[in-house]
Amino acid sequence: MENRRDRFSEERRDLLGKALTVTLAGLAAGTLAIGNDRVEAAEEAAAGEKSLVPIPDVPVPVAGESQIIRMMQDLRRALGKPIEQRRWGMVIDLRKCVGCQACTIACIAENKLPPGVVYRPVITEEKGQFPHVSKSFLPRPCMQCEEPPCVDVCPVGATAKRPDGIVAIDYEACIGCRYCITACPYGARTFDFGEFYDEGGEVAAYEQVASHEYGKRWSREGDGSPIGNARKCTFCLHRLEQGDLPTCVVSCQGRATFFGDLNDPESLVHELAGKANATRLKESAGTKPVVYYLQ
Repeated sequence: MENRRDRFSEERRDLLGKALTVTLAGLAAGTLAIGNDRVEAAEEAAAGEKSLVPIPDVPVPVAGESQIIRMMQDLRRALGKPIEQRRWGMVIDLRKCVGCQACTIACIAENKLPPGVVYRPVITEEKGQFPHVSKSFLPRPCMQCEEPPCVDVCPVGATAKRPDGIVAIDYEACIGCRYCITACPYGARTFDFGEFYDEGGEVAAYEQVASHEYGKRWSREGDGSPIGNARKCTFCLHRLEQGDLPTCVVSCQGRATFFGDLNDPESLVHELAGKANATRLKESAGTKPVVYYLQ
C-alpha cells in the first residue's frame, strides 16, 4: 500500500511541476497581466499545454483509505458507459457536515459565480434554547430531479433533462423570464443580474476570467450570456466529463459529500443511497430528486 501511495504522490508532483512550468512561462511572457486580452491568452496557452498532461492512474481503493479514491474509480467506470446508462447522484451525510461552507466557496471559485448567484448554499438552523442550543447544517445543491418542474414551465425549452439525469440550462436560449426559479420547490435556481464584486467601477481581472459550464467558455461580457439567465448547479458537468469529481465533493472538509453513478450497483453512492437512514427532500412533491441525505 505504501508503494502505491508513493507512486501516486510522485505522479501528482510531476503534474504540479508541469503546471508550475506553464505558469512561469505565462508570467515571463506577460500573459497574466490585467486585461481581457491577456487573461484570454493565458487561458488558451494553459488549455494547449493541458492536452499534453495525462491524467494519472487512480490507485486501487484500499480499506481504510480516503473514499475519494473509490469515487474516482466509480466515476471513471461510469464514463466508460454510454451516457444514457449513467444516472449521476449525490449523497450528503448530515452527521458529518460541520457547516464550514468550504463546498460553497469552492463552488463559487470553480464556476466563477457573481454576487447573488449561488449553487451550493449551506442552510443553517439553530435549535433549542440557551444554554441547550445546537446547530444543524443542510448543504443544498440542485436536486437534479427525475421529474423536474422547472422543465415544464420554461416557455422556450431552455431547461432540459440530459440522458444522464443532469438538468441543464441552455444559456443562449434562456430569455430570463425566471419561471423556472419560481417553479423549483428547493430554491435551487438563482438569476445572473450582471453584477460584479468590485464596486469601484472597474471590473477586477479575476472577475473577467471565463467559466466553463457545460463545456463552453462564458466570459460575462456586456449583456451576453450567462448575464440575464437563470443559473443552477450542474454537478460540475464540465469536470465530470474530464474525469474529475464535482468540486463540492473534493473540497468537503468533513468528507460528508459523495458522488457517483446510481445505476452502478458497485458504486459508493449507490451503496449509501440504499441505506435505511437515507432520505430525500420534499418527496411528497413527486420530483424524485437524486440527492440523498443521511441522518
